[in-house]
Amino acid sequence: MTEPSHPNKNAINWFEIPASDFDRAVKFYNTIMNINMQVFPMGPAQMAFFPMESGSVGGAVVKQPGHEPGPHGPLVYLNVTGQFDQVLGRVENAGGKVVSPKRLVTEEIGYVASFIDTEGNQVAIHAPK
Repeated sequence: MTEPSHPNKNAINWFEIPASDFDRAVKFYNTIMNINMQVFPMGPAQMAFFPMESGSVGGAVVKQPGHEPGPHGPLVYLNVTGQFDQVLGRVENAGGKVVSPKRLVTEEIGYVASFIDTEGNQVAIHAPK
């Protein structure tokens, strides 16, 4: 039996990282990723968007009623290709805690690590090299 073809290239097309202290969370991700997130109010929610190219996977830090942070929710892997060590090295100075240091999964998959952010979420990073 042949698998049906699927028009989407990625299993994930959007992610949201919940925040209880929105400004603190945005500062944390701006610091560790060395970016400047765009902040937008969206009704009762506050959202800060990670940079992305058109048509690629995107995501945001979100403060929204009923969407609370915690370490046992979905595990999001942020792409840090070319800057793995720099991003991981900024986590603790920015107020987070590394919980799983850099490790090689396989030569084909690359490296991963995870941390707890300033809001209590566990987030991971990935790079192929």
